[in-house]
Amino acid sequence: MIEDIQILRENIKRVFIGKDEVVDVVLVGLFSGGHILIEDVPGVGKTILARTLARSIHCSFRRIQFTPDLLPTDIIGVSIFNAPRDEFVFKKGPIFANIILADEINRTTPRTQSSLLEAMNDYHVSVDGVSHPLPSPFMVIATQNPFEFTGTFSLPESQLDRFLLRLRIGYPGWDDEKRVLYDQKIRHPFDSLLAVMSSDQVLEIQQRVREVNVDETIADYILAIAEGTRNSDELEIGVSPRGNLNLFRAAQALALIEGRNYCVPDDVKRLAVPVLAHRVVDKISRGTGPGAEAIRIVTAIRDQVTAKMAWA
Repeated sequence: MIEDIQILRENIKRVFIGKDEVVDVVLVGLFSGGHILIEDVPGVGKTILARTLARSIHCSFRRIQFTPDLLPTDIIGVSIFNAPRDEFVFKKGPIFANIILADEINRTTPRTQSSLLEAMNDYHVSVDGVSHPLPSPFMVIATQNPFEFTGTFSLPESQLDRFLLRLRIGYPGWDDEKRVLYDQKIRHPFDSLLAVMSSDQVLEIQQRVREVNVDETIADYILAIAEGTRNSDELEIGVSPRGNLNLFRAAQALALIEGRNYCVPDDVKRLAVPVLAHRVVDKISRGTGPGAEAIRIVTAIRDQVTAKMAWA
């Protein structure tokens, strides 16, 4: 299983070049059974990352372009009356895929944004009182431009809390970007990409993640960071118990990705900011800005709390 994970990592990095940490964080989201919000400028590879992940694990992929006129039924689906059969038939929307790219999610209305809540939280959708299960595995990778606010609708805290991780990709380094140029000189590496893992293997790994050992001292470390956010004079809202649970599960996934069946403090340290920063509300931006202030505060709290201090 560990070898399979390493093969998957390398397969994704064949196409998504120079961002090993981003690849690892995305795999943490996949194997934790969570969802990811990517905040970055256009053109840094958000779409190709999602497509590469889906193809590598032989799963269905759908991209949903969020616009102001998008309706919940455009995502979930709608019941259509079938006259010959004298009954309503549910026509599934694009949400019924394994990997969903919710592109520019903040460009649609809060009503449409909220249509994703049930799907992301319960892995099924309800239409006309009937529950429809979503495929397994199921993962939403949402994107938004953190530097453009005209014509956008900020994600409410309840929606942000459904994302296990929030991350930024950033620009590649000089040598990596040069490699991107030459790799796509004739054709895109994605065109020759093959699946190296099945959906059943993903589900098996998701179950194995829950078996990774987490020492009580690691749990204390997580709780100490959360307590630091709750007592911070710079934050209005600190990390919730759900945030702690998500960091706990993400640390388990990272340990397995790194080839261990036990967590170490560095697993928590690497993931504390991408898991927790979007769950707090700072007193300056109050959740309306790009999140830089919250990232700074959570990073400072994480650096102040060491694993030893957590149980001292």
